Amino acid sequence: SDASDRKSCHNSNSTTSTTNIATSIMFRTRALFRSLAPMGDRVLVRRGAKETQTAGGIILPASDKSKPNEGEVVAVGPGQTDVNGTLHPIDLKAGDKVLLPEYGGSAVKIGDDELHLFRADDILGKWSD
Repeated sequence: SDASDRKSCHNSNSTTSTTNIATSIMFRTRALFRSLAPMGDRVLVRRGAKETQTAGGIILPASDKSKPNEGEVVAVGPGQTDVNGTLHPIDLKAGDKVLLPEYGGSAVKIGDDELHLFRADDILGKWSD
């Protein structure tokens, strides 16, 4: 009886560890297919690469540690709701080029991309072509 209890206990532990491994692999796989939709008046932005171009057309990468202040809007939340329940939509859309503050925003890593969440009020301006 004791031997059969030990055997069933051993089998249940091995099944549990297999399930945990499969679950952790499943979570890693599912993370690749996730997307992020900003809430409220938040805007998801991909910062542009900070580089300078010489008069001869040579592009030099940034050597300082400051963040680039330009970016592209990836996603936009629905907007801010006031105390009366009126929704005030954001004047930006995906694909807009924006001017960002040097500091602020929340860094979010999705896959290999590092994106930043800003409040719509924190975005300094929108570039027009």
